[in-house]
Amino acid sequence: MLPTLTNIAVMLVGYLLVMGYLAVGLRILRRHPVRDARGTGAGRRRGGRIPVVPRRRGWPGLVRQVLGTAVGGYLLLMVVVVGYYYGVARVAGHFLASAFTGSALMAGIALPVFLFASWTSERMRRRRGRGVRPPPAGGRRQA
Repeated sequence: MLPTLTNIAVMLVGYLLVMGYLAVGLRILRRHPVRDARGTGAGRRRGGRIPVVPRRRGWPGLVRQVLGTAVGGYLLLMVVVVGYYYGVARVAGHFLASAFTGSALMAGIALPVFLFASWTSERMRRRRGRGVRPPPAGGRRQA
């Protein structure tokens, strides 16, 4: 069993890594200005929401999103694993090689499933969006 101070330090580092990763994602989202329907805009926030960068459409955009998520998650996992093995457990060698290959195998098996689930979700969202018309400008529905 590790000392309490070491356990707290490991949890704190893991928490800071995750929060840092999320902060980088928010910074990337905020880097690009929000565009209105005419294609103009000064990067204002609408309704207190975080501006969303337009996504690429079709297969290239979906594959880019899925691969970016998978590679970013794998790299974050490897940083945590290496930090734990060298910093806390003080074990290296075969354990570390096993961690890299096992995680790569897990990512290789899960990636096609994640791609299929993302594609299915996007397809269902688009189909639902086609049948619903937005309300008129006044906000009330016409009878």
